[in-house]
Amino acid sequence: MDATQVDFYSRLAHAIAVQFGSNCEVVIHDLETTDPGRSIVAIENGHVTGRTVGDGPSHVVLEAAKAGRLHKLDDRLAYLTKTDDGRILRSSTVFIRDEEGTPIGILGINYDITLISAAADTLSALTGIGPNDDPTGDPEPIVKNVADLLDDLIEQSVALVGKPAALMNKEERVRAISYLNDTGAFLITKSGPKVCKYFGISKYTLYSYLDEAKSTDES
Repeated sequence: MDATQVDFYSRLAHAIAVQFGSNCEVVIHDLETTDPGRSIVAIENGHVTGRTVGDGPSHVVLEAAKAGRLHKLDDRLAYLTKTDDGRILRSSTVFIRDEEGTPIGILGINYDITLISAAADTLSALTGIGPNDDPTGDPEPIVKNVADLLDDLIEQSVALVGKPAALMNKEERVRAISYLNDTGAFLITKSGPKVCKYFGISKYTLYSYLDEAKSTDES
């Protein structure tokens, strides 16, 4: 994003944060940055997730960066996320697009509903009425830096396969590494060596698995 856009969305973030108070974090990510690891260009009430300007990215930022010039990314509204200390947030992600419809930035809103949720649970216990199942599923983690994000993506790839990396066969490793590629994990600086070490494979084998995963996707 250019300086004018960053200025406008920074002021918009400030206005939203002032309107809804200190529990409402508003963050602006620049998808055109040359360093995906420092995508945050503006943030209000960063204490909610512990992030500051220069931090990033989130899962959705990596997804957008991986998609590149594609226009298939949809806004996500009112889904649950969680911080590393266990607080629950109600989050919304809105893509900022250029005149051609290409995502160039993200406006994210993360509202801390931990106390509200606790109060709701207490009321449910007192009234004997159970809460409705949440359709959004388990909250997504919000990470503070790319190292934590890569660790989380690796854990997700292992969970997808359903067994520890040491017990995976070739097909299962390909599946896990394909997931990492699809989620943009390899856009993170020095992710390749860490993935190789975790799965016990060489750099050459990693490239071979990525080629195999790509061939499977195209077939």
